[in-house]
Amino acid sequence: MELFLEEESNEIKKLQLGQSKIEYIKSASILTEGKGFMDAYDYTLNPYTGCTFGCNYCYAAFFSRSEEEKQNWGFWLKVKENALQLLLKQRKKPLWNKTLYLSSVTDPYQPIEKELEITRDILKELINYHKVRLVVQTRSPLVTRDIDLFKQFEVAQINMTVTTDSEHVRKVFEPICPSNKVRLQAIKEVNDAGVNTCITMTPLLPVENAISFAKNLLQTGVKKFIVQPFHADKGKFIASTRSDAIKLTQEMGWDDNKYLQTVEILKQYLPQIGEGKSGFAPI
Repeated sequence: MELFLEEESNEIKKLQLGQSKIEYIKSASILTEGKGFMDAYDYTLNPYTGCTFGCNYCYAAFFSRSEEEKQNWGFWLKVKENALQLLLKQRKKPLWNKTLYLSSVTDPYQPIEKELEITRDILKELINYHKVRLVVQTRSPLVTRDIDLFKQFEVAQINMTVTTDSEHVRKVFEPICPSNKVRLQAIKEVNDAGVNTCITMTPLLPVENAISFAKNLLQTGVKKFIVQPFHADKGKFIASTRSDAIKLTQEMGWDDNKYLQTVEILKQYLPQIGEGKSGFAPI
């Protein structure tokens, strides 16, 4: 992983990682009270702002502070370099029995996390000084690195996002993301280690073969699943991706009826499948 230093000062350090700009920032806080879709959780925790996975439908893109950041979603990331220090201050008021969602508007396993280990340091702090009920949300195989830590939590669940069975669909909607096969292998490894797992099909993008998709999901050993719809005609898209997404969904005949038919098939095979917000309720 090559990092190219662009600029450095006492306050801000900017790097270039491939096509993505990486900026180090000092954050004012690290814990956010759970609200809205996340109101079942006490807190959400985001070690990063932005995301270099760059899914073109991502709701988090529309929380960007500028139009430039929104349109360049996937090509910038802000590292909260003081994230651990902020959590250390929480020792004065430990998060005992609190529910924590990691993360709500970024992926805690950004590619640069392999080098920085900010998420890993946060997990260690949570284990040593807090008794949280933890849910981790990711689409990165890097999550397997921290299996040793997940096993130390009294209550923890790892959610892996897998939105389709089609690599063609993935490449249109999630061009920078790890492949479906890699993600499924990663969550299988987590599950085989005895850690609670869940596969989140959120949103469920066009599916080529619902039966084979369900069977592939089951081969991971995961027994909990979440699904929610994707509306290409109503959804927001970053950059110039809307037309390609709509064209693909039309070609595959993906509409509300097709979504419902697919979910019904999935329910016949998958043992426990939740839908929408209720599916994300803490364990």
